[in-house]
Order: sequence, then C-alpha cells, then structure tokens
Amino acid sequence: MQKLLIFGNSGSGKTTLASKLRAEYGFPMLDLDNITWVIDQPGTRLDIKQSISMLDKFMAENSQWIIEGCYGSLIKHACGRCSELIFLDPGVEKCLSNNLSRPWESHKYPSMEEQNKKLDFLQEWVKSYYSRNDEYSHQQHMGIYDAHTGNKRIIKA
Repeated sequence: MQKLLIFGNSGSGKTTLASKLRAEYGFPMLDLDNITWVIDQPGTRLDIKQSISMLDKFMAENSQWIIEGCYGSLIKHACGRCSELIFLDPGVEKCLSNNLSRPWESHKYPSMEEQNKKLDFLQEWVKSYYSRNDEYSHQQHMGIYDAHTGNKRIIKA
C-alpha cells in the first residue's frame, strides 16, 4: 500500500508533486492546509486536536493516500503510517521563484488579487525557513526526516 507523506517549505513543490502523483496513481490526496485553518477566518488556526482528528479520519478511510504540507506537528503525527516520507528541500531561491509563478489557489483565496496581497508576507516567511525554529522550519523538518526510520528521501531539485 502506498502512503506518501510529502513536506517542505512553502514553494518547495509539495502540491505540484502531490498532484502529479495523484494523477498518476489515483490516490486520494490531502493538503494539510485544508485541515489546519478555520474556514473564512484567514490566519486563525484550528485547535490541533481538531486537525489531528481530521487527519486520522483521512488516513483511516483510505488504504492508499498522498498527504502534503508544512505543518511539523501533523507530519510527525502521520509519519508512523506512511510508506514513504518525502522531504522537498530545493533551497530558498527555488521556493521564492516557485511562489512567484504559483497559480491561483481558489480553495484558499477568493481571487488571484487576494492571493497576491499575501505574496510579500509569504516570500519573507520563505526566506526565514533556515533561521526559524517553529514547526514549519527547516530545523524541525530535518529533525522529522532524521528521526524517521522508515522509507524516506530528500529531493533537492
């Protein structure tokens, strides 16, 4: 059974890779953004217990899956159930470039204009990936990767 867990910085290519694999294999896909934030309340995070409950439900209901995101707490929670852990780490410049060509994410923003209003903040956040120590940071992601004893790989390109 394929259970793929993809994580990394914003702009690292998580959604692109997950979407490609979903199209190739037909597995259900979960974008962790969709179980992390309160709908219609930008910047308001759900209680972690709610997010974990939704994550557990998704994993229990699907024998094969693809999960992608940057949330260290949720990645850690799902690690023990994945068949492969994939850490995307192409570097800050690639992430910044990818964010500039990001298509409209209609499930997150009412318009491309609204999405672009957040771009400057997103780019600054991406730049701090290697210096932060929050659950979205390189330090935390690398710790998750290093601690995982199952099948894993880092993709740098």
